[in-house]
Amino acid sequence: MLGNIFRIMTRNRLRTTPVPGIRDAYTGIDFNLGYHVRSYHLDLNYRVGPNRLEGIATLQLDNWQDLPSMTLDLSPALRVTRVTATGSAGVPVRVARFRQSGGKLRLSFAQPVPVDTEFSLVIRYAGTPKPIRSVWGDLGWEELENGALVASQPVGAPSWFPCDDTPDEKARYEIVVTTDNPYIVAVNGTLLSKRSSGSRTRWHYRVGHPMASYLATVQIGEYIQLMLSEPDATVPVRAWVPPALRDSARAEFADQQRMIDVFTELFGPYPFNSYSVVVTEDELEIPLEAQGLSIFGSNHIKGDHAWERLIAHELSHQWFGNSLGLAQWNDIWLNEGFACYAEWLWFEHSANRHATVSAREHYEELRRKPQDLLLSNPGPRDMFDDRVYKRGALTVHALRVLLGDDAFFRMLRRYVAAGAHSVVEPVDLKREVLAAAAEVGVPETDVKRLWHAWLHEKTLPEFPR
Repeated sequence: MLGNIFRIMTRNRLRTTPVPGIRDAYTGIDFNLGYHVRSYHLDLNYRVGPNRLEGIATLQLDNWQDLPSMTLDLSPALRVTRVTATGSAGVPVRVARFRQSGGKLRLSFAQPVPVDTEFSLVIRYAGTPKPIRSVWGDLGWEELENGALVASQPVGAPSWFPCDDTPDEKARYEIVVTTDNPYIVAVNGTLLSKRSSGSRTRWHYRVGHPMASYLATVQIGEYIQLMLSEPDATVPVRAWVPPALRDSARAEFADQQRMIDVFTELFGPYPFNSYSVVVTEDELEIPLEAQGLSIFGSNHIKGDHAWERLIAHELSHQWFGNSLGLAQWNDIWLNEGFACYAEWLWFEHSANRHATVSAREHYEELRRKPQDLLLSNPGPRDMFDDRVYKRGALTVHALRVLLGDDAFFRMLRRYVAAGAHSVVEPVDLKREVLAAAAEVGVPETDVKRLWHAWLHEKTLPEFPR
């Protein structure tokens, strides 16, 4: 039974292993089973003053099992007023009824939708968007003192649109936002058009590559644009910043283009069409990544390079986490371990401070902390614990030491290329490591011993030498 329910078809799903049960063990939220969303078209009308959002979400789907009913994730703060469906290839699809409960939009069809049907849903909804409360804090759409931002990892996307909010379900996106002047709207992807009418402006963006729902973002504020790259740069780099922070932002992000160049050399081509940073007027506890875009608070932009490591960290997520997405949340170290290691690599190239120095410092810090965490499965409360980040980075460093620099970076570029714009699991990295080890004569047993010690044992292994 489960084998049929969770059968994986290459054109429908990106992950290589079946869904592990009917509920996400990390988020505690039931999976939305039986279908795949291929694209979202979000047409949003937002009033900044009253924090009022009206939306029309058009979803293109296909299903991998017969669907008498289905669910989507959506915050109860947003009320659905109408849902219509359209089938294709002569297959009629009609929504008989819908209701909202338990953070889900629940649809029942007049007749079951036959397997392998392509169909669309148009969902009209409205409300006062607010963050979703979770064990990781309040996530999703957040009203600012002067605008709004979206930071959704891992469960905040339903705070602003109906979606299948699980990391391995990537889809295409078009996002249209109409809002009040003089506010700027920064969204993932490429700006296709900007049209003003009276006191409001319509911004239309298209995301050029598949994206996980938690990486979709909308940033609204009274910003000015700074170009951080040269006019002929392969990857345009820009910043959206409050006018008062213009000079300090230019100083803080002066090395942003150089960072892209260094990481492109180490990891392979930058995976998206452009890169943007947004600096909010509000202070933020930590910077945040989205696909093709990173968000910083005004407290991170002092012009003194105090947060340089985090600028490198967020940029590296464009490779590790955004292009190479996660299949499931227990593998979060694949995102954060590589992003943390990228910080050390940046300083290796910019300040001649070898990653071994950074690794040793953080290893000594880890030794003084409780050793009760499994990197391969840290649990939901510890998935963003600093020990996951640093132990993940040390695992990457241990692999580098084992393989040697030439083989390690060749392996890394192969791994990045193989998983581009899809999802990866530890088995994908391990496969590339084993292949690299064979090329340079490192015994397979050495790889497996290292892998087990760092990922599957709680005790901190010896420092890599």
